[in-house]
Amino acid sequence: MFSPVALTIETPTKQVSVWVKLAQKIDWQQIIINIGGKIIEIILFVLLFWVIDRLGKRLVHHLFLSNASTSDTANNRISTIFTLTLNIYHYIIMFFGIYAVLSVLGVPVGTLIASAGIFSVALGLGAQGFVSDIVTGFFILLEDQIDVGDSVKIESIEGTVTAIGLRTTQVTSPDGTLNFIPNRKILIISNQSRNDMRVLIDLYIEPHTAIKTLTDAVQSTNTTLVPQYPDIIGEPDIQGVTTQSDGTLVFRVQFYVKNGMQYTIQRDFLAAYLAAAKAAGINLPSPRLNLNH
Repeated sequence: MFSPVALTIETPTKQVSVWVKLAQKIDWQQIIINIGGKIIEIILFVLLFWVIDRLGKRLVHHLFLSNASTSDTANNRISTIFTLTLNIYHYIIMFFGIYAVLSVLGVPVGTLIASAGIFSVALGLGAQGFVSDIVTGFFILLEDQIDVGDSVKIESIEGTVTAIGLRTTQVTSPDGTLNFIPNRKILIISNQSRNDMRVLIDLYIEPHTAIKTLTDAVQSTNTTLVPQYPDIIGEPDIQGVTTQSDGTLVFRVQFYVKNGMQYTIQRDFLAAYLAAAKAAGINLPSPRLNLNH
């Protein structure tokens, strides 16, 4: 029978010998070789995909610079599409790089992707609006539907385009209101900045107004002012007397002008016509106010 002291001394000795035997059975050399090999593979894959990412970004940058220097495409549109292309390319390279590293580590990537299928479907359903905004914004930019600075009407919102993004389009109203419009809500865009604009100037008249005298005054004003406005296209069209929807009589003059100058020309010529009519002794009535809503 062993004494307690003998037991206390022999038990740790047996435990140590067990761990020593286990350590001796492990092929440490092979483990080091395997770990070293995987580390080298991972480093090589990281370097490979880093080089591919850098070269691809340089190629995309070169292509967009070439396009920008040889086309009239808006800089804002090119910049946005360029950024989008770079991000898509970067994430694709990153995905394949992570896939390669996980495969080296022995992680069953295919099983993980299949397991994440349900989560991806749920996420996709929740992000439908976001994806729709991006897709619509991409095609708005790609098709050059609008540019920053254009005067547009989108649904009930009118104003000047301040910024175009992949998710929202910003339009500033004449009163200074900044409207953020989700791109998926944009169905019809009325771009008022692409073609020559028509300007109508209506002078309200009475039935007894001397039309011949008014016509001469308008023609004389056009002869003096038109050469000062190179943005007027062609000659003003004096259409004469016509009626409004409320039955009032107007003397109408029509212009076609370069986009962006319609309001300036309308103001200047209306003031000049009123002054010329007054100088000719013609009293023109004020427009009637319609207080019915």
